[in-house]
Order: sequence, then C-alpha cells, then structure tokens
Amino acid sequence: MAIKKELVDELLKDVDPKAVFSSQGLLSEIKKALAERMLNAEMDQHLESESAAADGGAPGNHRNGYSKKTVITDTSQVDLEIPRDRRGTFEPQLIAKYQRRFPGFDDKIISMYARGMSVRISRAICASFMALRPRRS
Repeated sequence: MAIKKELVDELLKDVDPKAVFSSQGLLSEIKKALAERMLNAEMDQHLESESAAADGGAPGNHRNGYSKKTVITDTSQVDLEIPRDRRGTFEPQLIAKYQRRFPGFDDKIISMYARGMSVRISRAICASFMALRPRRS
C-alpha cells in the first residue's frame, strides 16, 4: 500500500526541503509522533487490562502525566514524553525503562510509512520488534 499523495503534501507543506532529512527535521518529528502514539496505546492497553483484573473495591489506576526521556536512534536523538500511571506499574515495551538507545528504530518507522500505516500492519510491525502479541479489537 502506497502513501497517499495528499498526506505527503500535507507533511511537506511549509517545510524547508533541506531540513527534511536533517537530524531535527521532519523525519525526527515523525519518529517522535509515532513513538509517543505507540507508548500511549501501550498505556491504554495497560490500564484496560488492570481495570479488568481489579476487584470492585479498589480504586482504578489512571494516567498521571508524562516524563521526558531522550532516546538515541540510528540517526538522531528524539525527546519523548513517556506516559505514567498513578500506581507506577506501567512498564513500556517499546522503549523499556532506563533504555536510552534504540537501534533500528529509524528503519522500523520508515517501514510503517512505506506500508501505508494501516492499523493491522502497524500492529504487526510493533509486535515484531516488541515481542508482543497484538490484542484484537
């Protein structure tokens, strides 16, 4: 599946062509947005599974803001906002706690865009490098 021309045009609108591939250019912004979206999806799944397992008397676990983390990819540094939960039980799988290097991340993100980023394909790619089984919705 190819990337829609309109999407590419929207991404490139008002962007300096020389800065697209720079270390802080458009690709870095895409990497940051995708990583944060996947981390938030992980948090959603974590909170859903905890609420399903919790007994009726205990108050539920909720989001509790974000913490900042700088991750070094193959080509740049990406400043991410990692979601937190109130109980402190969230263990991100995409970028584990205390992990600072993320080799191969650039290739994985580019492959998601090259494949058209459907939900099914995104889940399959995430599962392949996170060693998780994707949950059916």
